[in-house]
Amino acid sequence: MRVLHEPARSGLAAARRVLLLPPAYARAEDFLSAGFVAAVRERALDLDVALVEPQFESVTDRSVLDELDALIKAARREGCTELWLGGISLGAYLALGCAERQPGALEGLCLFAPYLGSHVITGEIERSGGLEAWEPGEIAPEDEERRIWRFLKRHAHGTPPIHLGLGRDDRYRARHETLARALGAQRVEWVPGGHEWPVWRRLWEGFLDVRINPSTA
Repeated sequence: MRVLHEPARSGLAAARRVLLLPPAYARAEDFLSAGFVAAVRERALDLDVALVEPQFESVTDRSVLDELDALIKAARREGCTELWLGGISLGAYLALGCAERQPGALEGLCLFAPYLGSHVITGEIERSGGLEAWEPGEIAPEDEERRIWRFLKRHAHGTPPIHLGLGRDDRYRARHETLARALGAQRVEWVPGGHEWPVWRRLWEGFLDVRINPSTA
């Protein structure tokens, strides 16, 4: 796993940190090109950003979740007291997988256009009348999608808080709406656009202004 550390102050660890996972086939540097770190700098936020790039093999065998656990523990050792885990698309799904294993390890989740599993599970939830009414039943150990949706059901209105950012024209909008309805308007931001970096940059700015520096919102 590659990690690009972008500290707020050189040589010092900030009390707040965000770990960000990219979408599939993207690099950690793509966050830089899209202006994610620049948005933090423009706001003069005392916020460290760690841009995480999992290796394909670790995503496939899910050892990426152990690697994320190690990053979380390292951040705590370095003095981080407010830790958010976030990601885009597949990266957001991996962030959910990590949070499902350790829901008390994070101060929040920042999810942009998350991959939310197959139509099979989201269709089941919709036929049940939504996430609140859906009952996951007994879950097989290998059924990661169902475990993640069970986590979302349990934590939709509690902790860790979930910040969901979505493009109105995203090709996965139908599945996104299933989660957005469960979270409620206070935890969801919609902006124009599809499944693309300019949209995610705008959503990142919204996250910074609402969750990290709310005085500017």
